[in-house]
Amino acid sequence: MNKAVEIEVKGRKILLKMPKNEADIGYVRGILYSRWNKDLFLWEIPHYPGNLEKLESYFGKRISKLTKEERHQSTTTPKTTIEKTGILAIITQNRRIKLLFGYIPTLIKHIKTIPYAKWDSKNKWWTVPYSEQFLEEIKVHSAQAGLSLRIEMEPPKTGITKLKPEEVAQYKPAPESFKDKLVELRYSENTIKTYIPLFEEFINHFPAEDMDSLNEKHVIEFSRFLVTDRKVSSSYQNQAINAIKFYFEKVLGGKRKLYFVERPRREKTLPVVCSEEEIKRILKEVKNIKHLAILSTIYSAGLRIGELIDLPIHAVDSKRMQIRIEGAKGKKDRYTILSKKLLDLLRVYFKQYKPFYYLFEGLRSTSEKPVQYTSRSIQAILKKAVKTAGIKKNITVHTLRHSFATHLLENGTDLRYIQSLLGHESSKTTEVYTHVTTKGFNQIQSPLDKLDI
Repeated sequence: MNKAVEIEVKGRKILLKMPKNEADIGYVRGILYSRWNKDLFLWEIPHYPGNLEKLESYFGKRISKLTKEERHQSTTTPKTTIEKTGILAIITQNRRIKLLFGYIPTLIKHIKTIPYAKWDSKNKWWTVPYSEQFLEEIKVHSAQAGLSLRIEMEPPKTGITKLKPEEVAQYKPAPESFKDKLVELRYSENTIKTYIPLFEEFINHFPAEDMDSLNEKHVIEFSRFLVTDRKVSSSYQNQAINAIKFYFEKVLGGKRKLYFVERPRREKTLPVVCSEEEIKRILKEVKNIKHLAILSTIYSAGLRIGELIDLPIHAVDSKRMQIRIEGAKGKKDRYTILSKKLLDLLRVYFKQYKPFYYLFEGLRSTSEKPVQYTSRSIQAILKKAVKTAGIKKNITVHTLRHSFATHLLENGTDLRYIQSLLGHESSKTTEVYTHVTTKGFNQIQSPLDKLDI
């Protein structure tokens, strides 16, 4: 029997050279995410735990060469030492501030007053949502207590990237029954677009398994893979589990089941909000009247990007000065306010662009077939305006909605009205804006301002 099987471990890949043999090819294809590199004439297999051992066990004495590249542990972080009179604040990737310090009662007392503050008993540190306001408060309290404050940024987590369908041999698409059931139960277009690739990632994680044989054990294994190897966010992991549950419970008609996997809690974070001055700077950079009308509508009415795209012309009621949002998140209708300035802007825009059905339409729109404006185009408009305005915050289209709510609150609007305008089912969702407002924050005086220097 030919022994010319060569294996080379190179970083996160296992490179395999072997003679053409249908039985061997079938075995290698059965290993998750293995693929044939037609340029190098070899198989590439992810260096996941256990994959090398599988190959060594299968090929055995047929392996003529096995080389392993030394992997440098550059990702390990040195142990952080903190002086008794010092505080270390680490801004994490998921928009939290991790606080490490000794026993300082006054600081602990203040941290407990910060919304969503959390004590991690295992790691012995506090975390609070990231905001410039909270960070400034910590600076003030550390200065008052005579403590040194060091601020660091957490390095980004790097996990295995999701493979594209063309990179997977014999890729299995989601069954038509899965898609049909999502449509039948009137799931939103965004949910359908999210669930299908998530479910496909799950079924392709087990290439050698028939779909009918997948069970709770596979769900648990896949969930752990997402966390330990892919290093996805808690939101992504939760959505993946929901997509899998939908298949088992709605498509197959199984009983509602609780899978014994670690369903991660979403970290409590605070939204990024622009000041009124920053909104003004952004809008002033938009010269195209259609683009200006789009961003102004989102900000002035507190709309989600999908709500703006779906907005028909007749939704604008100039007599009652309202905008009607139909079939929004949770399949609910609501009314929001129509700004006088926006109405004047829309009238000028309307005369120039003459949309057919939707308030904002794409270039190929016709009276017979109206075409909606795309979310990608709106994101590009805002990104360009933010860059030109010289604003460094991580601003998205949804930031305009957050800013709308915060500015209403700062101008004295009752929280219940804001909840109604935004279409929030729970008042707790709206209450988050009470934690990002700067109202009253300007009354805090830094101890440095009291020094005669």
